[in-house]
Amino acid sequence: MAAYDYEAMVAVLRERLRLRSDPLALKLFESIEAMDAVPGLRRPKAGVHFSMCQLIGQARWLGWTLGVTHDNVVANSNCGGVMGLNAPGEKYLNGSMFHNVWFATVEAAREHQAQMPRVPAGKYVGAVAAPLAKGRLDPPDAVLVYATPGQMILLINALQHRNYVRCDFTVTGETACADSWGRGLATGEPSVSIPCFAERRFGGVQDDELLVSLRMEHLVEIVAGLAWLAERGIRYPIAPYGAQCDPAAAFDVNYAGKM
Repeated sequence: MAAYDYEAMVAVLRERLRLRSDPLALKLFESIEAMDAVPGLRRPKAGVHFSMCQLIGQARWLGWTLGVTHDNVVANSNCGGVMGLNAPGEKYLNGSMFHNVWFATVEAAREHQAQMPRVPAGKYVGAVAAPLAKGRLDPPDAVLVYATPGQMILLINALQHRNYVRCDFTVTGETACADSWGRGLATGEPSVSIPCFAERRFGGVQDDELLVSLRMEHLVEIVAGLAWLAERGIRYPIAPYGAQCDPAAAFDVNYAGKM
């Protein structure tokens, strides 16, 4: 029996937040054998390399269950390094790789690498991403939800509705996947990011989208919280998408009475 009713939980998020795409499950594996046992798994052909944001983008937009090892990403790069599939090579860590590309000085490029959240290397050999609703990664190590700022703040409100914790988030800049799945997998804490240039160019992330990495326990709380907030007139959207919003009409009487 599955640990959670993934399909039902995704249906609630779809209904309550009007998400453009369903949440993704993400799981790290300590052996290739365990990874290959995932139902419906697709793996790149030998010699095929792509970025981790391309992996996530294909799972998100095409609905595929995709698995990779260090051999499928650029060797000793941040793509595998953020996930813990490898340690980044010296040309990354010393700043030379990103110097004169993203950073004007080698010192700034070196600090970018030094301060980047990562899953420690050495334990995991593979990673799989799949639509959460399929329940193929049971349970996932992290759940990724793409949302607009309006959707994201309601998601966080729902997370905080019963057991309040102030959430702190980081902004790495380029390689922002370190702030979402990197930090989320490493710490287990809710981790919001502003997706970077590469995620938008190669991963299909939309211009107005943020990304949050969550544990399943967080998602359970969010599902309950969205229903609780809706009962009090706090729901998404406050106006039809693309419509001109009338503030007076949109201000729910039940919510107004609590002010």
